[in-house]
Amino acid sequence: MTTINLAKRVYDHTFKLDPIVRSLLDTDIYKLLMLQTIWKEYADVNVTFSLINRSRSIQLAREIDIQELREQLDHARTIRLSKKERIWLAGNTFYGKERLFRPAFIEWLKSYQLPDYELVEKDGQFQIDFHGSWPEVTLWELPVLAIISELRSRTALKNIGRFELDVIYARAKAKLWEKVVRLNHLPNLRIADFGTRRRHSFLWQNWCVEALAEGLGEKFTGTSNVLLAMDHDLEAIGTNAHELPMVIAALTDEEDALRQAPYKVLESWQRTYDGNLLIVLPDAYGTTNFLKHAPQWISHWSGFRIDSKDPVAGGEEIINWWKSRGEDPQEKLIIFSDGLDIDEIEKLYHHFDKRSRIGFGWGTNLTNDFRECAPTLNDQLSAFSLVCKVTQANGQPTIKLSDNLEKATGPQSEIERYMKIFGTEQIGRKAVVV
Repeated sequence: MTTINLAKRVYDHTFKLDPIVRSLLDTDIYKLLMLQTIWKEYADVNVTFSLINRSRSIQLAREIDIQELREQLDHARTIRLSKKERIWLAGNTFYGKERLFRPAFIEWLKSYQLPDYELVEKDGQFQIDFHGSWPEVTLWELPVLAIISELRSRTALKNIGRFELDVIYARAKAKLWEKVVRLNHLPNLRIADFGTRRRHSFLWQNWCVEALAEGLGEKFTGTSNVLLAMDHDLEAIGTNAHELPMVIAALTDEEDALRQAPYKVLESWQRTYDGNLLIVLPDAYGTTNFLKHAPQWISHWSGFRIDSKDPVAGGEEIINWWKSRGEDPQEKLIIFSDGLDIDEIEKLYHHFDKRSRIGFGWGTNLTNDFRECAPTLNDQLSAFSLVCKVTQANGQPTIKLSDNLEKATGPQSEIERYMKIFGTEQIGRKAVVV
């Protein structure tokens, strides 16, 4: 294991272009898993992905140079999957299964490159859109988020001296290690890194992953980042996201088909995957509505990931639903992953431990928590809520309601239509921080 001097690396940044994304595998495993399904079943669907800054008070175009952003995006488009990476994808074991990625899919990836983009600046924000076939466009989500997050960090630290940088990173390291020490008091903990999208930097995410691997041992189950999983011989952790039901719903013509879209997505998923990859993400159009109308076969899946619902309420609702369907919650898995940090992880662990199998996907507050590490830069180094979502499918707007309407995306008229169709039971509003 090679320890990188992070402060020196930032301070010595004198390259004409220091690429932020250097590999197509610098993405989360759920993107590749979904891509294989999309490539197999929805290759003829055309989509648009768009950057959405939910933290509107942060004017990214005032903090990041647009030319630097273009250079990073253009560089990402030059990257191809290397021979070593193809061999690893084809031969590695994922979730206990060999050859999870089909040879024909790996062959298609061999010549894959990220497609072109549209970038303009408006009212202090960047408008970035990606158009094309669904298999071609979907992989842009992670690189664009990682690029913008790291460019913002680089800008904040650009004029900081070497010794001050040393202190900033020392504080951030000590802060994370204190969390690791607390987590080690949870005997049945299972936690993974989910922090690629809004990380401080790739090197910092790498340091965080190494720290958790050493500090937590077997309690650290792996990382969502495929490149880091490969480099550190870790499990690649992740399943699916809201993108799938959003697109499938937009392709429907009738209300009944729209109501069935979340279940149709899962039928498609289980044609490709099984076992521990059968994890339900139920909140695209409200968890309560999803559970109320879910067919019996979904209760046989391995578990649920709770995203936007209050995690305690969501966990209790799912446990009660399993019981009502004749399933034993102790044999099922609940994954918590929304804006988690140490206090919330401890709270949820003590509430649900031994009532169900539980896991934690630790994201932005793992890989981008520099709060109070540089008091004069607190605002510039603060994490914020940036996403890249599918916004159109075959010319139709894509909608996400979420259990938290502050995370809803799409035209307001369509959001209201979806709310009438799916209902709003136990859907609320809560400020989104990360």
